[in-house]
Amino acid sequence: MKRRDAIRKTAIASAFGFLLPSKNQKEKTKKKIMLKGNINHSVCDWCYPSLSLEELCIEAKRIGLVGIDLVKPKDFPILKKYGLLSTMTEGAEITKKESFNDPIYHSELKNRYTNHIDYVSKAGFRNLICFSGNRKGMDDETGLNNCVIGLKKILSYAEKKGVIILMELFNSKVDHPDYMCDNTKWAIELCKRLDSPNFKLLYDIYHMQIEEGDIIRTINDNHVYFGHYHTAGVPGRNEINSSQELNYPAIMKTIVKTGYSGLVAQEFRPTRNNPIESLEEAIDICDV
Repeated sequence: MKRRDAIRKTAIASAFGFLLPSKNQKEKTKKKIMLKGNINHSVCDWCYPSLSLEELCIEAKRIGLVGIDLVKPKDFPILKKYGLLSTMTEGAEITKKESFNDPIYHSELKNRYTNHIDYVSKAGFRNLICFSGNRKGMDDETGLNNCVIGLKKILSYAEKKGVIILMELFNSKVDHPDYMCDNTKWAIELCKRLDSPNFKLLYDIYHMQIEEGDIIRTINDNHVYFGHYHTAGVPGRNEINSSQELNYPAIMKTIVKTGYSGLVAQEFRPTRNNPIESLEEAIDICDV
């Protein structure tokens, strides 16, 4: 660029109260982030409605993420195009409210999960999400027994195919009223009764902070049952920076010390105009 053109460009920018980014600044915002390698990072697709899955994959790859959470089998080709994993596949469930704690759904769930186990296994992925269902007046013991019966119908096949079934813990105070798997005590008891290496818990830090707190001690005491982690800021489910109450660097250090080698997926709703800036910030916070 000629000196005269450069001066003119700066003058125009100043008149409108901003400076246009230089070539170096643009390149800086698109550079690959150097991660420490102690945490395997992923991100949940649904949190970025302004981006197509392909656009999110491009940014995830640049940042250094391993894959994308909560995608369906139809999305696998896009992930593979960018060398990313489906770090948590969804789509086998009926709904979060109608699931394994009610025997009326067991037959349909068996068919749906058997098909999705095949999809996940054939693609070379591992994790498939499931849910407990809502209580609808059901007591904890009945819900546990029903979940054991229903999940045993699919777990032997999951073991054969090398697929991990993970039940997500939700809070029932704010986001998912009446959800049964809303506390670690109930969820861990389910793990013990199933006694399968292919059944784990998706420990959602956001949800469990709301429901019961005591996050670091819970992870230290029960990490053997946790096969995946989700993050978000509390309250609000937004960025995980100092605008919210959780100390994510301390939580991530705890996870690393347990020897965990699975995934930590960002599941917060960005509030910035550029949501990727929020994602980059979150990865930086969690990359201990």
